[in-house]
Amino acid sequence: MIEAGKATKLTFVLGGARSGKSRYAESLITALPAPWVYIATAQACDAEMAERIAAHRRRRATGWHTVEAPHEIANAIAQSPPGLPLLVDCLTLWLSNRMLADADVEREFTQVEAALDARAGPAVLVSNEVGSGIVPENALARRFRDLQGQLNARVAARAGRVVLLVAGLPLVVKGSP
Repeated sequence: MIEAGKATKLTFVLGGARSGKSRYAESLITALPAPWVYIATAQACDAEMAERIAAHRRRRATGWHTVEAPHEIANAIAQSPPGLPLLVDCLTLWLSNRMLADADVEREFTQVEAALDARAGPAVLVSNEVGSGIVPENALARRFRDLQGQLNARVAARAGRVVLLVAGLPLVVKGSP
């Protein structure tokens, strides 16, 4: 759990697809008093993704203020009320959105880090761990995997707690439970 006033103001939750990352991250935030800010990075580009987004929305109780930010998460973080608990779900979708937009992702990584560093309140960021699989067959997929690994390492370095979800089970990699 994140405790108000404790040194662990940033928690990083990562794991494989469908490992329980979002549910776990939501539980950390909802352990704190509402209202909560949810920065959503998904875009409903097809029916399957629209249903995933709808399932996430149905799961969240009242008390959440959702900010749709598929591209501008640094701004969304910076503009969120500083004391409210914040959840960013997820960095993986954000990175793929930015890569497909031909963004300068290195510059944007730095902007996200600056926004997180300036934030006073607790935050939980969610991301996929993509480096444990096979080497992708094409250059774009390999670049994505490499950039996601770099982004994950950068966020993990500044987080007070890092939790890896494996088969729905949280494993604390850094910090305390």
